[in-house]
Amino acid sequence: MGVQKRTRKFAAVKRVIGQRDARLKKNIDKDSAEKQAKKKRDELIREVPQVPSGMFFKHNTALQPPYQILLDTNFLSHTVHHKLPLLPTLMDTLYATCNPIITSCVMAELEKLGPKYRIALQIARDERWERLQCDHKGTYADDCIVDRVMKQRVYIVATNDRDLKRRVRKVPGVPIISVKRGGYAVERLPDAPEK
Repeated sequence: MGVQKRTRKFAAVKRVIGQRDARLKKNIDKDSAEKQAKKKRDELIREVPQVPSGMFFKHNTALQPPYQILLDTNFLSHTVHHKLPLLPTLMDTLYATCNPIITSCVMAELEKLGPKYRIALQIARDERWERLQCDHKGTYADDCIVDRVMKQRVYIVATNDRDLKRRVRKVPGVPIISVKRGGYAVERLPDAPEK
């Protein structure tokens, strides 16, 4: 007498739940998170960021001659390196009268840099330029310049610092002047955010 073959019955086989089964808790959480994210995207935006009144049709109408130009430490050192006279070159670039402004933190940075930047410090100490007193702690000029530009968009920022340029470009309506070969160059105005 032979041994009878044992075959599994189809209904008796234990079913294994796959990793992507929708009934698993982690997949339910993932699906609900995706649904919530989609719902947030589809909702209407009720709060529109306030655009300054000077920004009219994507143009900064607050910028008028005489231009107020905030000078950075790098800009002054590059001006000295390229042997450019500050005020005449600014006026030739903008075709208007200019008012260079130096903040107290830029002066402090130049003083900290030592004898290598003594000529730039002499240019910064010239009494023809306007001085702005800073009320913040420390001497980091980039934060000060970005803060002033965010509050009042009446300034043009003069800098050769890549990081500061990147930060100022995010503020609409603020042009940037930088030192190029043989003179200064003005970047175009960034666009204002759409309503």
